[in-house]
Amino acid sequence: MLNKENGLSDIIQTNEASVMSEDKSLDRRSFLGIGAATLGGVLIPALGNAASAANFKTGITDSGSRRASFRNAHTGESFSGVYRVGNKYLPDAFKQINMVLRDFRTDQVYPMDPRVIDIIYTVHRMTGQNTPFEIISGYRSPKTNAMLRNVSSSSGVAKKSLHMEGRAIDLRMEGYSTKRIRDIATSLGAGGVGYYSKSNFVHMDSGDVRTW
Repeated sequence: MLNKENGLSDIIQTNEASVMSEDKSLDRRSFLGIGAATLGGVLIPALGNAASAANFKTGITDSGSRRASFRNAHTGESFSGVYRVGNKYLPDAFKQINMVLRDFRTDQVYPMDPRVIDIIYTVHRMTGQNTPFEIISGYRSPKTNAMLRNVSSSSGVAKKSLHMEGRAIDLRMEGYSTKRIRDIATSLGAGGVGYYSKSNFVHMDSGDVRTW
C-alpha cells in the first residue's frame, strides 16, 4: 500500500473519495449509459463514447475485485492493493491512490477519475506482467501545467490537459515495451492514448477516444 503515510489525513483534501457504483457488466452498453456521478466530491462527467469499445470485464478475479499496482517515479511512493470490489470503488484505496498520484511539485492532492484507474488496470492485466507501472505524471495542478508548457513550445503539454482534472496518467513499465503498452491501450478504445517514444512513456486518459 502507500509507503508514505505520515500526515496523510492532514494532506488529503476534504473532497475524499466516496463509494461509487457502476453497472456490473461495464461493457459497451453500460459504458454508453453511465451518467454523471461523484467520487471524492468532484463531478465525473458522463462517459459518452470514450470507452464504447472497451470491455473492462477483462482480468476481473473470481472475487470480483480489481487490484492496481504502481510506483511514482518522482517520490518513490507506491500503491499496491484492491481499489474496487464488484461495482464499488473503495474510498480508503482512493485516498492512497490520490496521494501517490498527487502533483509532486506542489504537493497538491486531487481525486483521480476511477475510470482512468480502470483503464490502466485493464492494460496492466493485458500485458501479462507482474511488474508495477512506473508513473511519470498523475494529477497536475494548473500551476505545474502552465510551467511545463512554458518550458518548451514542443513539450506536448496541452493547455487544457486532462491531468488537471485527474483524468490522465503517464506511465511506463520497466523491462516491457512502451510501444506494446501503447498498442494495448489503443486496442481498448477506452480514451486518449499518446505515445512519447523519446521520453519512453505512454499517456492514457478517460477523455474522448483519440491517439497521437
